[in-house]
Amino acid sequence: MSTPAVDALGRAHPPAAPGARIVSLVPSVTELLFDLGLGSRLVGRTTFCIHPREGVDAVARVGGTKTPRLDRIRELGATHVVVNVDENRREDAAALADMGIRVIATHPCAPEDNPALYRLLGAVFGRVPEAEALCRRFRDAFGALCRAAGDRPRRRVLYLIWRDPWMTVSGETYIARTLAAAGLDTTANAGGARYPEIVPDAASVAGVDAVLLSSEPYPFKQRHVTELRRLTGRAELPVRFIDGEMTSWYGSRAITGCAYLARFARELAAG
Repeated sequence: MSTPAVDALGRAHPPAAPGARIVSLVPSVTELLFDLGLGSRLVGRTTFCIHPREGVDAVARVGGTKTPRLDRIRELGATHVVVNVDENRREDAAALADMGIRVIATHPCAPEDNPALYRLLGAVFGRVPEAEALCRRFRDAFGALCRAAGDRPRRRVLYLIWRDPWMTVSGETYIARTLAAAGLDTTANAGGARYPEIVPDAASVAGVDAVLLSSEPYPFKQRHVTELRRLTGRAELPVRFIDGEMTSWYGSRAITGCAYLARFARELAAG
């Protein structure tokens, strides 16, 4: 008998039946399920699940990550729903479990957690060889990223995710730990809010090598670069746009993210 896979909340999940019907409430996990060869079993996804574009269009939408339509998930005959501890609401997960749907919780906290995520879903849904192949690809990509970071001086960055209020990320987040692997250390200290609000002024950028404007969740534009330079009083403040999917999406996107961040950090160091 197969050993049950254990999710992020310590719950054991036996192998799913061949006719499993999966709903993903996590955009990065939706992409991962396709890359594990499980696209044909995916019957529902959020409006924010946009990758792979050629696959998700055929999958029913069930609302947002924070506003899933539970009745629609039930109508779709879901047997399994994949959630994330940070991205989805506990009450929604509990309601789905009360419907008799098996809820699989994920919670990668650092890039090194990705292989365990691959293996969890691979074990539950019968894709162990595919999961191991992704593990090998991640190991190679992450190793290359860390080696490249070790060859350069580390950089201190202010990574912004929102405006009005301006918000950054703490060192305890997946984003900050992913950036750190690339040799980019975020300025917010651990121990406080995971996504602290800041006031962009001279003090907030003191000692910062660059400000990074993430492409998500806030759609930063060139005008915000001008605004930041005005607010901080630094007309030459280095500000760069960065692809937020490459820093915040785990799953198979993390493999692509490693190569992206290696290039990004190299270009940042070159000025």
